[in-house]
Amino acid sequence: MPTEADTCRKYVVPKLHAAGWDDERILEQRTFTAGRIMTVAGQVWRRPQKRADYLLRYRPNVTLAVVEAKAAYKHPGHGLAQAKEYAEILDLKFAYSTNGHGIVEFDFLTGKETELDAFPSPDALWQRLQGASGLKTEAQRERFLTPPLADPGRPLRYYQEIAVNRVVSAILGGRRRVLVTMATGTGKTVVALQICWKLWSSKWNAKGDPSGPCGSHRKPRILYLADRNFLIDDPKDKIFAPFGDARWKIEGGKVTLGREMYFATYQSLMPPDPNRPDKSAPATRAFYKEFPADFFDLVIVDECHRGSASDESNWRDILDYFQPAYHLGMTATPLREENRDTYVYFGNPVYTYSLKQGIDDGFLAPYRVHRVVTQWDAAGWRPSKDELDRYGREIPDEHYQTADFERIVALRARTGAIARHLTDFLKRTDRFAKTIVFCVDQEHALEMRKQLTNLNTDLTAQFPDYVCRVTADEGDIGRGHMGRFQDVETRTPVILTTSQLLTTGLDAPTCRNIVLVRLVNSMVEFKQIIGRGTRVRDDYGKHSFNILDYTGTATRNFADPAFDGEPAFASQEEIDAQGETTKEMILTTEDTEGTEEGTLVAEEEKPGFSGGPIKPRRKYYYDGGHVEIVTELVHELDADGKQLRVVKLTDYTAEKVRSLCTNPEDLRARWIDNEERAEILRQLAERGIDFPVVAAQAGKPDADPFDLLCHLAFNAPLLTRRQRADRVKKQETAFFRFFSREAREILDDLLEKYAVDGEVLFALPEVLKVPPISHHGNVNEIIVKFGGAEALREAVNKLQTLLYADQ
Repeated sequence: MPTEADTCRKYVVPKLHAAGWDDERILEQRTFTAGRIMTVAGQVWRRPQKRADYLLRYRPNVTLAVVEAKAAYKHPGHGLAQAKEYAEILDLKFAYSTNGHGIVEFDFLTGKETELDAFPSPDALWQRLQGASGLKTEAQRERFLTPPLADPGRPLRYYQEIAVNRVVSAILGGRRRVLVTMATGTGKTVVALQICWKLWSSKWNAKGDPSGPCGSHRKPRILYLADRNFLIDDPKDKIFAPFGDARWKIEGGKVTLGREMYFATYQSLMPPDPNRPDKSAPATRAFYKEFPADFFDLVIVDECHRGSASDESNWRDILDYFQPAYHLGMTATPLREENRDTYVYFGNPVYTYSLKQGIDDGFLAPYRVHRVVTQWDAAGWRPSKDELDRYGREIPDEHYQTADFERIVALRARTGAIARHLTDFLKRTDRFAKTIVFCVDQEHALEMRKQLTNLNTDLTAQFPDYVCRVTADEGDIGRGHMGRFQDVETRTPVILTTSQLLTTGLDAPTCRNIVLVRLVNSMVEFKQIIGRGTRVRDDYGKHSFNILDYTGTATRNFADPAFDGEPAFASQEEIDAQGETTKEMILTTEDTEGTEEGTLVAEEEKPGFSGGPIKPRRKYYYDGGHVEIVTELVHELDADGKQLRVVKLTDYTAEKVRSLCTNPEDLRARWIDNEERAEILRQLAERGIDFPVVAAQAGKPDADPFDLLCHLAFNAPLLTRRQRADRVKKQETAFFRFFSREAREILDDLLEKYAVDGEVLFALPEVLKVPPISHHGNVNEIIVKFGGAEALREAVNKLQTLLYADQ
């Protein structure tokens, strides 16, 4: 019977060639997702990747259509639903299904489904597409078709190509403000590079093109803005290296007008802020005004959600000054109340690629959330009567909650309990797993570093930088720690304690643990923080990461309906003053309600005794008390991407079996049939169910897989493989007497192999080639003992039927 492969080889490709699609324009069997990463019972695996039979490209960076091919005996439109699904994911306007003879087209521009005898030509599809695009002139269309920067080692992912094309199309079409929203870790900087390269290479601003802002023959000048030096230095020195000498970083008050690709922080362009501690410094003219207002053609604002578009922000002055330029904002955070100014300024994003999409596609790592609660976080803390702090001050008699800890009152015992719990967690998992601890302020990060260092002296004696603080106070030293932490080849530092500095822009591909010891009430900031762990590194075995939440931040945000990246696993545990787990339970969505909220402390905020004139201390310091960890919860998604209420593999397995078979009799009937059994096993394996692991967790390592599934799903009696084999030998003597002595010995050996090794499929002829069956001769010799191949197959099938017959 002809297969899909036959259809493709004999019919589809010739039809495409006849329509003018040469081999360079036809991408055959093209995979465009990585397959969602799943972790079940400690096993890591990926779901199947999405793969199109054919993608049709007009130019290397412009895909026009997807084609799904089905076997010749099927209807031509049989694959249209799949083709349409792929087209929507890939942002294509034409989807085709064919059986090699007939062709069915769906046109997303018109909404029509049409039966065709031949495929449209590349030029015909391109012209149809242009009729609905914003590219009105031939010059605009030619610039849009400018090829991207070639990088064979890192081709653009499908969503990156969509983002580049949508932004370039919007700018060429005259849109002055453009926004792209892409989750952390999905390659915004690579997208920015390709946008700049296409506009720069095509001289987008050339004279005579109404979409160009300047009307000159020079190449466009582009300004890349961010609010932190490492968000500028890394892109300039690495990603944007192909621009060569066209690059220039604006710093130190040096002005040059002879480059084309400029990089700058907002701060380097602004005069000193009179509200800062150095307000005595004389105000100077804004440095950005050293450039003519129409100097730049495009201004890119990286991490634009960080306030640069707010009307009240001084940074907005830069954008207003360079108003003649086109403005491109790039952010990782969808619209929220706290970043509404960004969306008001730039408008709705031309493309959004969310955290959830990234995890579903397998490009971002899923994560496990551990909610850990100390005694004082659970019940609050109240000082004893006339309790004095470290400096002899009486602590006000109030009931302090999580939001107050390290902000109003610093509790050393609580920090110590958290540090012990984190240390024990690393000892149980991996002591060299890169970890970032987010503290309330710089002082808190200092105390946390001290506690963690003293709890890990067996390592810090050998690796002095095992635990480091990276905050504004460390300056270049802290940046050095950060750089080594990012380096996948460098073993230390392992743990970084910080406050605000590492919430965004830090690319740490091997970071496995995000630790929250401060409240994060902004969803925007929360997404930035967890983005530090979402990178996937298959070559280093980094497929997932943990969030250890000691404040309720994560669980509260996961309960937010606007959150778009559910955890892979969630549990809660109680720990004592020594940081040891005393109780473990599962957290459901309703358990996350009613958590306390707190106020963030700015990174620049320092303790009152940090130097200079003595100031009133802003918080109390209590060094006594005894703290226990009282609760620890863990959240995780099952293999279907839905949160489990009871995170037990046996319960999960039972649920999946019941979804496939309605009762034990249904399962038995399907299990006896070789093809049906193979399909059940395939579907269970696709859901991450591994029989040895399930049997071990159920405490039944010798159970027959069929009995184990029936027992878990339907509470049926449980038999071992040995019991089933012995029952067949004892009760089915008539079956064995039908065969010759040598054939009976082979059937006995098959039963013995099943009883000992759990071989349930008896796949022919493979099972005949392994001991002890192979001791009876080669495959042909064994067939002769049964009187022929068909007789052998009937005997083995009957043996399996008897093996699983109802008792």
